[in-house]
Amino acid sequence: MRFWTTVSAVAALAGQALSQDPPTFPFPTSCSGVAAPQYPYTVDSGWQVTKIASGLRQPRTIIFDNLGHMLVLQATSGVSVHTFGEDGCINSTKTLIQSAGLNHGLSLTPDGKTLYASSQTTVWSWTYDAAALTATGQKTVVSGIGQGIHSTRTTVVSPKNPNLILVSVGAASNWDNPTIDPSVGRAIVKIFDVSQAPANGYSFNSQGTVLGYGLRNEVALAFDPNGHVWGAENSGDDFRRTVNGQATDIHIDNPAEELNYLGDPENPLENTWFGYPTCFTVWEPSNFQDNTALKTGSQFVVTPNTTFNDASCEGVSNPPRLSFPAHMAPITNVFDPAGENLYITFHGSWDRQPAQGYFVAEVPFQKGADGNYEPVAPQDSKTGYKNIIGSQNPGSCNSPSLTMSTCWRLAGLAWDQAGKRLFVSSDNQSSGEVFVLQKKA
Repeated sequence: MRFWTTVSAVAALAGQALSQDPPTFPFPTSCSGVAAPQYPYTVDSGWQVTKIASGLRQPRTIIFDNLGHMLVLQATSGVSVHTFGEDGCINSTKTLIQSAGLNHGLSLTPDGKTLYASSQTTVWSWTYDAAALTATGQKTVVSGIGQGIHSTRTTVVSPKNPNLILVSVGAASNWDNPTIDPSVGRAIVKIFDVSQAPANGYSFNSQGTVLGYGLRNEVALAFDPNGHVWGAENSGDDFRRTVNGQATDIHIDNPAEELNYLGDPENPLENTWFGYPTCFTVWEPSNFQDNTALKTGSQFVVTPNTTFNDASCEGVSNPPRLSFPAHMAPITNVFDPAGENLYITFHGSWDRQPAQGYFVAEVPFQKGADGNYEPVAPQDSKTGYKNIIGSQNPGSCNSPSLTMSTCWRLAGLAWDQAGKRLFVSSDNQSSGEVFVLQKKA
């Protein structure tokens, strides 16, 4: 009976693909054989959630193909593909690509035929067949990416122009001063046109177009309905503000994590510097008693002097459009189909007690009179988002490394093809899990 159910589901999917209607599945209230959630959590009253997978190896990124199959990049393992049954639960799993080097980036072209994935140093492409569940013909697209403390390389395809892929590379250290020069190739997001790629692929540092630099670690990249890019940034650690030789520890609540508008990859901004490693963003203004003009969302320098001070950032650096509390570590962001909300996974803090983060945020957006999208909240807001699902007691979470924690570490985030179900992963190495969320009717 299970075999015929699967055959019927595949036939239905094939028919939907031919008619170009997105495949739809019901929301499961439970999935047989899936272990109970490893860690306690709370969920907003307007949402429902079900765990659909466990036992994965650091599931870092989730995407969906055009037949409704879920692809998961499992860090240091490869890429798996999962199909769904009529009950909305996973009914088959297959290893699509086996590679210990893959650690984060995963993206499909809009036609679903070309798959991209990345290691710390390289971006590759494959020809993807959603019906056969195969990825063949591996090619090098970008190589020569530098190494450092931030090892993930976000790789996303423009929905407006599928020839354009964006690659994000973080800083090599907490204070990576050479990145003030974009040719260094770190703390940067670059654009590559695959239709013009050399036979052996692009060299990251010397080729491609800068979309934005001065971005300490812009792991989360999302396209709004206009195809414009919004990045969420992991900012610095262990900061002390030094004024006239007097140092003050500000690291508990500063600098803020950032939501940056990076613009249209087909027409990059003229001023593409976002401040790092000089200008950072305020979350808690009360820590800056020497400059009472600073407020949430303002940019500051760690050691102001007569040559360059807080005010010097204005007009030179692009400030964030919205800010978040320090050290929450945004990993993935994605818009809902209407562009009414941006969702962000916060991996959780290590450089703060009590800990914070470990949740999925919903950031309301609106379309302006000029046709562009932006957050509803003003730039200096501390309440421009809400927690829709998160750790039950985040303050007690202890995360001694990127992949070890006493709580879940939310990472991957993706809508299914129908735009109804929102999938989120936890890449805690002790228990790699995937959950599905849906708004209640």
